[in-house]
Amino acid sequence: MRARLKDPAYVQHRRWLTLVVLCVSLLVIVLDNSILNVALPTLARPKAQGGIGASESNLQWIVDSYTLVFAGLLLTAGSLGDKFGRYRCLVIGLVTFGVGSALSASATSSSQLIAFRALMGVGGAFIMPATLSILTNVFTDPRERGRAIGVWAGVAGIGVGIGPVTGGFLLHHFWWGSVLLVNVPIVIVGLVAGYFLIPSSRDPESPPLDPLGAVLSIVGLGSLLWAVIEGPTAGWGSASVLGGFALAAVLLSSFLWWETTCPYPMLNVRFFKNPRFSAASGAITLVFMALFGTIFLLTQYLQSVQGFDPLEAGAILIPQAAAMLILAPISARLVERAGTKLVVGTGLLIVSGSLLLLLGFTPDTGVLVIIAVTTLLGVGMANVMAPATESIMGSLPRAKAGVGSAVNDTTRQVGGAVGVAVLGSLLTSRYLSYIGSRLDGVPLAPAARKAVSANIQAAVEVARRAPGSARTQILTTANDGFMSGMHLAALAAAGIVLIAAIGVFLWLPSTAPTEQEARELARSLDPVEEPEPVAAGQGTA
Repeated sequence: MRARLKDPAYVQHRRWLTLVVLCVSLLVIVLDNSILNVALPTLARPKAQGGIGASESNLQWIVDSYTLVFAGLLLTAGSLGDKFGRYRCLVIGLVTFGVGSALSASATSSSQLIAFRALMGVGGAFIMPATLSILTNVFTDPRERGRAIGVWAGVAGIGVGIGPVTGGFLLHHFWWGSVLLVNVPIVIVGLVAGYFLIPSSRDPESPPLDPLGAVLSIVGLGSLLWAVIEGPTAGWGSASVLGGFALAAVLLSSFLWWETTCPYPMLNVRFFKNPRFSAASGAITLVFMALFGTIFLLTQYLQSVQGFDPLEAGAILIPQAAAMLILAPISARLVERAGTKLVVGTGLLIVSGSLLLLLGFTPDTGVLVIIAVTTLLGVGMANVMAPATESIMGSLPRAKAGVGSAVNDTTRQVGGAVGVAVLGSLLTSRYLSYIGSRLDGVPLAPAARKAVSANIQAAVEVARRAPGSARTQILTTANDGFMSGMHLAALAAAGIVLIAAIGVFLWLPSTAPTEQEARELARSLDPVEEPEPVAAGQGTA
């Protein structure tokens, strides 16, 4: 059956079915990014109460071990896909992810779960760049490719809404491992359907491997993310965190130097001279920095301040996810009419404006207002993700689609991790300074006072056990402190996105180059590499 996938006409005839399979494969990753967060309180319970007795540090690393491995391996996984075959890497990724999910669901301790989550990160690193690079090689027409990437980007965004809802439903009916075991049937569907519909593709030049570049990128990105993850808890000025940043700077600088001198680089850094590639990569990094950090804030706001349970909080974010799913494919048509610069720049301004609207949120803000603001955020994101991704992928020859996809995915993950750390730190700093001077008159035991100062959810738990007048004062003070920190973080996020918008309007080209311009640009960047020709008047993404 797979022999038919060597026929280009057969592949083109079934390209939209291929896209469906790629989106199913992508869905397993985007679901996992958000669904596990719902189960964290359950995991903290003792084993006798259905949990595994995870400490606060354990909970952090149950989430972050996946992110650390996933982001650290992306560039290497994309490069391996270009050399050995993208479909083969997708299969390896799906199998690894499925096995890791099954093992994670059966874990009996925090250390086991952290290790198995890291194994899932290995699988995710092979899945995500493979889906986008296969898409780029299947959809060869620039117009269709832009619309297909719009669908891909829409699916990448729906985990924001359906992850918490799905997790809440599963936890209500089953044990905590069900939020991980749900990945297995999705993986099986992706493997079976992919066998019949996903063609094999690779870099025809099959250049030698770049093992030194792979090691430098993995350890460098891993050090950077480790420092970002540890910063809020260990302290940004601590020796370990500063050492992590210093090591990352040395290794990543060495990686960039090596990639400019290596005869067969894993990542040709000269691609960043192309403004379509570099400006779009920068925009995605900054917008995901703001998005991931804001979702982190909104999740706490909806559950700890507004009092919604995980299922209700997830349901409130469904319209945002729906806006991204519906509008991301449509953004390709807007690009064809107005150009990439205007669509992406306007999308960034909408995101920045919606973040500024968060400054008006209070503990009593109505649900409809929250839905309206978060949906507007989704509208802006839909007009950024797909066109910017198409700019990145359309800037490279299809033979290098794996590395291009990995760059796109790495900017998302690194930007998101930095966003959660930085915006979370702003929130925590403002909350602590607010709480410290306003609970002096409240009769609280030292342990309870320390818990209230830790975070908003701990303050809610203390307030539930406090007498009437003290309960009201604790809740009011904690809520006000949280809202003050959330407003500060939202203002910073809006500023970050505004910087991205300015960069896009200054440097991102409105249209793709003509065939002749593309060839001249390729020769100026690297005489060996040339992108696939783009017919004049077709590529406007």
